[in-house]
Amino acid sequence: MKSFRIVTRKSPLALCQARLAARQLCRLHPGLRVRLVPRASSGDRLLEHPLAGRGGKGLFTGELEDCLLNGAADAAVHSMKDLTTREPEGLCLGAILRRAAAGDALISRAGLLLKQLPPGSRVGTASLRRRCQLSALYPELCILPLRGNVQTRIGKLDLGELEAVVLAVAGLQRLGLEQLISEYLPEQLMLPAIGQGALGVQLRADDTRARRLVAPLNHPPTWNCVQAERAVSRSLGADCQSPVAAWAVPERNASLRLQALVGRPDGRRLIKVRGSGSACFPERLGRRLAQLLLGAGAGPILAQL
Repeated sequence: MKSFRIVTRKSPLALCQARLAARQLCRLHPGLRVRLVPRASSGDRLLEHPLAGRGGKGLFTGELEDCLLNGAADAAVHSMKDLTTREPEGLCLGAILRRAAAGDALISRAGLLLKQLPPGSRVGTASLRRRCQLSALYPELCILPLRGNVQTRIGKLDLGELEAVVLAVAGLQRLGLEQLISEYLPEQLMLPAIGQGALGVQLRADDTRARRLVAPLNHPPTWNCVQAERAVSRSLGADCQSPVAAWAVPERNASLRLQALVGRPDGRRLIKVRGSGSACFPERLGRRLAQLLLGAGAGPILAQL
């Protein structure tokens, strides 16, 4: 029986996401035996420190990429929002699976909506993107850094350390925790992270067998949307932890609609742009919106981080 090894982080969500890709591979290729190779990442171990300034979200992918490069695995499954926009030498993105919900959700201890939280309420998030948008909307809230897996973050509510947390809807759905959501935050309030809700399968660039097996997993509309979003970040010289947001959706006539944002972490300034372009050239659209952001003053904001 032919085998295929997928390296993944050890967190419950990462394992769940790797199993999603594994099940799809098995359906597409009857007789293929897919095995998960769990690995701990630096990002999972360094829970007492903020991601910014310590390698950003790349801390979650480095060990997995090493496993690919040294031949210990045939593929790695990543949350696209964690994957750096420049591929390491020798690796490539083989597929992006159909996107789940791209947005964020609020889970509050008392089941309150965001606008109902009393002044001074402690809201936890690890993301500068979320922090800048929350602070702009509700400057009276106390936005606190929050690390750990999804269950650990939610547990801070039970311990009384926070009144609310903001998490990705897709992760909560995949873990069967959607019933905990107090409020779904629309993109008008909280523009999603680049690639949020989408899973990517990373491969060795020279592994033709893996590329052939993984290619049918790719969902072209999701691929185009995520590539447009990633082009925004890449053109800005930003990383996964920068206060940058972008969200693309398909439109009729093979076009994409893209929104993008850069904000000061304290929320005192948010720059938002939007535009449309051909789905055949998604990166061109992303680069164009990045130039609009830079023209509106995004460069000095990012340079101060």
